[in-house]
Amino acid sequence: MYVIVGGGVAAVGAIEGIRSRDARTPITVISKEKYLVYGRPLIVEVLKGERTADEIRYREPSFYDDMKVKVMLGVEARRINTAAKSVELASGESLPYKRCLIATGGVPFIPPTEGLDGSDVYTFTTLDDAERLSAAAPDIGRAVVIGGGLIGLKVAEGLHARGVPVTIVELAPRILSAAFDDVAGKMILARLQEVGLQVFCGCSVAAVLRSPQGRVRAVRLSDGREVECGAVVAAIGVAPDKQLAAQSGIKVNRGVVVDHYLRTSAADVYAAGDVAEAYDISIKANRVVPIWPNAYQQGYTAGRNMAGARARYAGGLPMNSIAFYGISTISAGVTNPANGGYQVLDQIEAERNRYRKLVFKRGRLVGYVLVGEVARAGLLTGLIREGVDVASFKEKLLSGRLSYLDLPEGLRRERLS
Repeated sequence: MYVIVGGGVAAVGAIEGIRSRDARTPITVISKEKYLVYGRPLIVEVLKGERTADEIRYREPSFYDDMKVKVMLGVEARRINTAAKSVELASGESLPYKRCLIATGGVPFIPPTEGLDGSDVYTFTTLDDAERLSAAAPDIGRAVVIGGGLIGLKVAEGLHARGVPVTIVELAPRILSAAFDDVAGKMILARLQEVGLQVFCGCSVAAVLRSPQGRVRAVRLSDGREVECGAVVAAIGVAPDKQLAAQSGIKVNRGVVVDHYLRTSAADVYAAGDVAEAYDISIKANRVVPIWPNAYQQGYTAGRNMAGARARYAGGLPMNSIAFYGISTISAGVTNPANGGYQVLDQIEAERNRYRKLVFKRGRLVGYVLVGEVARAGLLTGLIREGVDVASFKEKLLSGRLSYLDLPEGLRRERLS
């Protein structure tokens, strides 16, 4: 039997990878959540009240029947006994496996802030989080969101859509500091302020202040200011949920360490998704890249290998694609080069909220940031993945007017074929 611990997109990829080679061996999925797989990036639509849980499904319930998969919802795996080749559950039950996949994803990072433990404090990574926050929204008053990254901005957008005044507090000098650069961050910041969101950068929440009844009444910032509020959302980011692997004696670093075939340090145990520290083509080394497409592809590759293939994982690429109040954005690869050897070309049309930035190294595209006009992002991503020498047509790439006729003849022939 194949056992998959975790029920998200990496698990779906693994199921489809296994079934591409093995149509018969039973598969069991163990998931702590009570829901079948759903589109995690879409939970903000649930917070807004624009979609229901059923409307953000990633696969229909019939998918599991069709794939001959048993799903155990609301069940926690406590340990993988790698010697006995079994997964031990919190209930005391033990499931034997032929091969096992760790796809436990990530858990919200909660800063060690005074007063953050207790009522009126939320996170925003699961459907349960979205539904809890949605139910509380009418009575919150103002909400303070800790974190000005992608998660923080989306939860702020969702609460704002529900009529909740929002203050975003970001430790970095700008919002979106990890995924985008200073120019893109300022463009998005201006749009957020335009629609009425309050944003404080370069400071942190030093303490959450509570009433005698224990309810959140305000936060104190690191610069001494106080912001009155009725709820706090910790949205700094996620950390790999590597506890199961660590306590099972499987090698971990920032995430669960895997090789090019998604194998862990334990025989017949694989890892994929936000928990895995896998190969990243942009830095040519292993690291955790917690994004949806990478999780699926890792799961699919791991699934094929669990079923007897020897498929090498091509490598992930950090990518972020999101829209804020009518401004589309996407970034990939190296967006804020820190060392020498890089060349950066950019083009800004501030009045149109349009910005293009391309990062090159040794004649090859290694990263980009697009704001306002993202139609050619797929082509740019392909050039990064394939390591194409773009020195002869860099300017056309920057203009956004590159066509297949502009590609070198050999590459054009390859693409068209």
